[in-house]
Amino acid sequence: LEIERPTVIRLPVSFARTVYEGKIVIEGIEAVLTSFWEKTEDIIKEGKIPVLVDPQGNCIEKLAPVILVDAILAKRNLGTTIDQAPLVIGLGPGFTAGEDVKVVIETERGHNLGRVLYQGQAAPDTGIPGEVGGESKRRLLRAPTDGKIIPLHKIGDLMKAGEVIAEVEGVPLKAEISGILRGLIYPQSWVTKGMKIGDIDPRGIREYCFTVSDKARSLGGAVLEAICTYL
Repeated sequence: LEIERPTVIRLPVSFARTVYEGKIVIEGIEAVLTSFWEKTEDIIKEGKIPVLVDPQGNCIEKLAPVILVDAILAKRNLGTTIDQAPLVIGLGPGFTAGEDVKVVIETERGHNLGRVLYQGQAAPDTGIPGEVGGESKRRLLRAPTDGKIIPLHKIGDLMKAGEVIAEVEGVPLKAEISGILRGLIYPQSWVTKGMKIGDIDPRGIREYCFTVSDKARSLGGAVLEAICTYL
């Protein structure tokens, strides 16, 4: 399930992009946008992932899933409850295992990344971005003002510190460090000042932009572990 205009930044490896483009393929897996929850089962039988725009999760009761995963990563619970499915999994801070979800997955980079928790909560949000290639805060791109973003570069481009990456209502967004533009919010998206809208990978390896990251694989594996344990 997705919102009407997803704000993901790692577009090449995010199924949320299906909302904008109708269908996409990531590492051999195809996702298809549908407006009807009744069609989801047929899409799954074709070996594809159905994507529905349903911000409130209204179709969850109709779909009656055995497993529900809240991967919004909002740093807080936006309304998920433990009784929505036999197995409810929450990613990151904001959930308590055994109370609002059955299982919590740790999302903080470091020793406990991907740990499956059956009691308690994930580590609280520190507000400090995880380190990549020796860079933390400076690698993130934040909107310089409110308005629509106009990209001047595309994901995978090599950027130099000080170079203008995009504009928001005519205000330039400049790179603080040199590296590969790994993520950038969808063109023409409405953004607010200070909002995270992209990131630069100082490691400078272009292929990383178009493959699932180590963190994403770790979290996906943790969810699978929780599911296999339940089954």
